[in-house]
This record gives sequence, structure tokens and C-alpha cells, in this order.
Amino acid sequence: MKTLGEKIKEFRNQIGLNQADFAKKCGELDRRDRAWGQSRIANYETNAREPSLDDIRIIARALGISPADLAFTADNVTPIILRSNKVPLISYVQAGMWTEVNLMQDSEDFEYILTDLDVSGDAFALKIKGDSMEPDFIEGDTIIVDPKVKPHAGEFVVAQNGEYDATFKKYRPLQDFDDYGNQHFELVPLNPDYDKLTTLKQDIRIVGTMVEHRIYRRKR
Repeated sequence: MKTLGEKIKEFRNQIGLNQADFAKKCGELDRRDRAWGQSRIANYETNAREPSLDDIRIIARALGISPADLAFTADNVTPIILRSNKVPLISYVQAGMWTEVNLMQDSEDFEYILTDLDVSGDAFALKIKGDSMEPDFIEGDTIIVDPKVKPHAGEFVVAQNGEYDATFKKYRPLQDFDDYGNQHFELVPLNPDYDKLTTLKQDIRIVGTMVEHRIYRRKR
């Protein structure tokens, strides 16, 4: 039975990339803009370090295979043991204050949910409310947001619009910059019945970027 590291090395050799070039390819696919070096790949291939499930997804994508081809053995379909992280499920008011006050300590006041993503210690979960992001996001869906992830154009963010209550919208950077060199941006609802927000007219602070969207059973 091959180890995870042996499988990564085998698939990497099949696509004809050395460790350095493969690390560069993985880095280009990492939406969190983390550094990928040859030593990281070497540690994974020698089983000196265990990749998170998020890293397995990136590696699998770079290899052109499914994550299951790495995370499961071929002989008896026994899953590799992977770590799970818990994140607090908070309110929109708490989300608006998330980077201003220390709410990150374990508390009985929070309900926690598990994610297999390699999120930061500041990550949190939020339930969608309202219909401004329909049809993609329906009231009751759950999203996981990581304040350490910088948003790219077209991604979805939680932001504070001058008040404590947060909002969830699509992020669109603009060509304009403020006097401090910060790039202006818009927050765009998917529902055309709602107006977009813009830092050209409003004081908006990005709280974090959505890294996971959970859709629950429902009728359309």
C-alpha cells in the first residue's frame, strides 16, 4: 500500500515536473497566496509533513487528478486521516466587529461547525440571510469566511458598511485609488433588485473572504 507521499511523487513524475517546478505550479493555484517551495513538496513526498485537505486539493489539481486519487488508497479504499478545523458560527453583528474585538476565544456562547479546509484561526461561519445574493446564495445557506485571505476580483466577501452589522456581497476592485494608495472597490449583489456599494461613496471595510459555501437540501 503506497503512502500519500509516494503517490504524490509518482503522479508528479508522470507529468514530468521536478519538485521545484511542481511547487511553482501549486503556488499559482493557491488562492490564499501562500508560498510553495521545493522543500514543501519534498516534505510531503517523504511523509515528513502531512498536507491538509486544502493542500491535497491544490496538489491534485496541479497533477490533473481528483483529490480522491490522493486521499484514498487503491487497495481497500481506506481514507487517509485528515485534520478538521472548527470555526464559530456567528451573527452579522458579530461579523461586523470581528477584527475590532477579540471574539476568537472558545466560548460556550458559540456554536461551532467543522471544516476540512486549512483556515486561519480567525475564520468564522455565517448563515446567509435575506435575498440580495440569490440565486447562488439562499437564506439559510452557511458560508465560511477567512479574514486572512485577500479577495480577488469576482470572489465573495463579508464587509462592514460603516455600522456594526455586516453584509455579504461579490467583490469587484476598481481602477481608482484613495489618497493613501488603497484601491477602491465595489460590493455587488447578485440579485439585480439591490444596489451595489462602493468605497467611492461609502466607508466600507472588508472583514474576510468566503472560502466555503454549504448548500443544504431544499426545493427549487
